[in-house]
Amino acid sequence: MGIDLPLIWAVIIIFGIMMYVVMDGFDLGIGILFPFIPGKTDRDVMMNTVAPVWDGNETWLVLGGAALFGAFPLAYSVVLSALYLPLILMLIGLIFRGVAFEFRFKARDNKRHLWDKAFIGGSVTATFFQGVALGAFIDGLPVVNRQFAGGSLDWLTPFTMFCGAALVVAYALLGCTWLIMKTEGKLQEQMHDLARPLAFVLLAVIGIVSIWTPLAHTDIAARWFTMPNLFWFMPVPILVLVTMYGLIRAVARNAHYTPFLLTLVLIFLGYSGLGISLWPNIIPPSISIWDAKPGLHAGGHAVHHPVHPGLHLLELLRVPRQGHP
Repeated sequence: MGIDLPLIWAVIIIFGIMMYVVMDGFDLGIGILFPFIPGKTDRDVMMNTVAPVWDGNETWLVLGGAALFGAFPLAYSVVLSALYLPLILMLIGLIFRGVAFEFRFKARDNKRHLWDKAFIGGSVTATFFQGVALGAFIDGLPVVNRQFAGGSLDWLTPFTMFCGAALVVAYALLGCTWLIMKTEGKLQEQMHDLARPLAFVLLAVIGIVSIWTPLAHTDIAARWFTMPNLFWFMPVPILVLVTMYGLIRAVARNAHYTPFLLTLVLIFLGYSGLGISLWPNIIPPSISIWDAKPGLHAGGHAVHHPVHPGLHLLELLRVPRQGHP
């Protein structure tokens, strides 16, 4: 039996995206929480908790994109063609957030509020359009003759907008629990006060998305409520409720580490539900990872190039990480 390269690369991409969501999620969440914490000193502390790692966190996004380009060029071309606008807006948000992060500490007191606003706007914009892109991906991308066959604004729907808002709430809770773990005193108390309502809002958002998704997508409904997928899916909502209960209890008793760990579990459960809904399709609703694998078609046979994606990753690893002096 040969090596299943599409499966291996799919696992690498899934892992890379999951790591990005976890590692950059609390980073973006801190920017989303900035409006709730007006004090300069507290804001400095919030940013200092991620200062050593924020720029490296986004490397996981580059890994996922580079692996997608090398291993599944069809998926890369279709996804980029379908989601150019939200992805560009996401990148603009990340750029604003990064520039604001560096210049805020160097700005004069009377100008610092401008960089604070840029940091908030960049964090919210990047997060919102990540959620929009995710919602559009769930909606499905029409493909004809191995090319994207939809319009440039097909991603603009009520479902995708709600997914964008949902991700803002999720990252805000992740950032909040990160600060509970990393801070102390008054700021930590403020985060404990914020975590409880954010958890309830996130629970409501998860419930709405869980109802809306199968109602709007019959193919996903069929996956959820048919055997044997039902056995895989049923534990997810139960675990979400149990985890949310544990999170609220942990916040109520002023725990330091447990809220963040349980929020990570919630993120993982949401990611698992997405996987159950779409696997093995890399271009929903019907193109699987094996359909999207690269090859040169000659005489009806596909010649695969397993070295091609490896070279892209090698080039990626050769790029030095930009850190603080």
